[in-house]
Amino acid sequence: MSIDTYERGKALSEELNPGMEAALRERYGHIVPGMAESVVDFAYGQHYARDGLDLKTRYLATIAALTALGGQTKPQLKVNIGGALKAGASEREIGEVIWQMALYGGFPAAINGLNAALEVFAGEEQ
Repeated sequence: MSIDTYERGKALSEELNPGMEAALRERYGHIVPGMAESVVDFAYGQHYARDGLDLKTRYLATIAALTALGGQTKPQLKVNIGGALKAGASEREIGEVIWQMALYGGFPAAINGLNAALEVFAGEEQ
């Protein structure tokens, strides 16, 4: 972990998911020390903040992957749908990306993804 990527990741994660690092630390820090910082550094500092794709596109790609993986990813899917909205994606774009995954993850995975999206769009807890 470099200080540069961690600081860049911390700023981005706090903008998109305020309190995420603290929540991860509180929930998992006692069994996996440093996990929260690693997530911030690796996911946000080294990946989401990279050049080459805009943030909205990165979130849409993440939503597609999590949808295709299936229902066990619902908590992460909801967090990333919220992030995509903050990054400028529309509900329609998110819905279309999720529905496209019916071809790759199957109809149940896509329908579960759409249900997760509806919960986020309705403002339910992420």
